Amino acid sequence: MISPYVRSYQSPDLDAVYDICVRTADAGGDARGHYASDRLMGDLFAAPYVILEPEHAHVVDDGEGNAVGYIVGTADTQRFVRRYREEWIPRAALPVPADPPVTPDDDMLALHYRPERMILPELAGHPAHLHIDLLPEWQGKGWGRRLMGAFVDGLREAGVTGLHLSMLTSNVAARAFYDRLGFEELAVPDAGVVTYLVRDTSPVR
Repeated sequence: MISPYVRSYQSPDLDAVYDICVRTADAGGDARGHYASDRLMGDLFAAPYVILEPEHAHVVDDGEGNAVGYIVGTADTQRFVRRYREEWIPRAALPVPADPPVTPDDDMLALHYRPERMILPELAGHPAHLHIDLLPEWQGKGWGRRLMGAFVDGLREAGVTGLHLSMLTSNVAARAFYDRLGFEELAVPDAGVVTYLVRDTSPVR
């Protein structure tokens, strides 16, 4: 039997990526049943990255070919936002939400149809961004650090010098993880319930 390892994302991993995404989408907890479709979280926060920029996607393979965690992202947020609008919104064909939003689905779909929200002037010096998720039983075992290392190495090879992420401020466990990896908080006006963290692309240790 092959031991678990980190590898590049492959197209057969897509359904597993959707599953991991929804099972960790409620501030790290299970969001299945929270929305009309359990694929909605993946449609917003995982699939567009592996479809549009698969070269920066990596998964934890359980040793039997199954993805049990992933890191996805983009090397250039402005370019990604353009492609999201031009390519992903038509491809995903998601319902247009009520305006103003009424339901939890409307809240999420409003984000989908406003990808420009990802572009903030305060983050211009850290143009890459990411999302990382692991199934609960694979957390706390060093796999998050290995995924981050693979992602950062890829950015550095592509000539990118800085990256950022946003996280729910209430998710203290995630914040402790990012602190250990060298991320620092960056003040962003009107950030609401999220905190923005940044780091350079020096190797993850």
